[in-house]
Amino acid sequence: MSHTLGVRQAQKQKTRRALLDAALELLEEQSLSSLGLREVTRAVGVAPTAFYRHFRSIEDLGVALVEEALGSLHPMIRTTVSTTGDGEERIARAIGLIAGHVDAHPAHVRFIARERHGGVQPVREAIRDQLALFAVEVGEALAQDPVSAGWGEEDLMMLAQLYVDQMLVTASLFLEAPARGARERERVFRMATRRLRLIGIGRAHWLEGAGGGG
Repeated sequence: MSHTLGVRQAQKQKTRRALLDAALELLEEQSLSSLGLREVTRAVGVAPTAFYRHFRSIEDLGVALVEEALGSLHPMIRTTVSTTGDGEERIARAIGLIAGHVDAHPAHVRFIARERHGGVQPVREAIRDQLALFAVEVGEALAQDPVSAGWGEEDLMMLAQLYVDQMLVTASLFLEAPARGARERERVFRMATRRLRLIGIGRAHWLEGAGGGG
């Protein structure tokens, strides 16, 4: 009996994985709001009723894709903010990690970039919640840095959100760069470097300004 249950569970997980993969592939060319349940099940080769054994709706599938796409970013973000070395070295490593993630998971990055401000509310909210978690993680890491001595919690969170937003912008730019060639990729790297450098300069002098200190 246990063997039979194990086979059924494995088949169920295989079908769920196939539904997610098919949806992600279809979403390369369209938004989630235009994606039909039958379109996904047809791509997998299962009956539409089989879909409901795994997801309550297309929106529910979209939330699962968000968790998959952004969940995998947590280790990268932790590594990005915890890298050692001087400022330029840390910036180069951070941008390199982002570029590598885009190269490895382009469909996930494209899905998040499109749906962050898309028409499906549960998915927008799921993305917002995941990004808020990222900001908390980055803020906690920044708080351990000696440069942050004297910073208030509100200012640390503002800085963390700046870094998270910049990561997303950089990922989106790298996503489009391959279609335009190596020179465009190099331009994105330079632009991202300058932006992170600017944030770093502002951070170093924030407490000198009248608005600093939280």
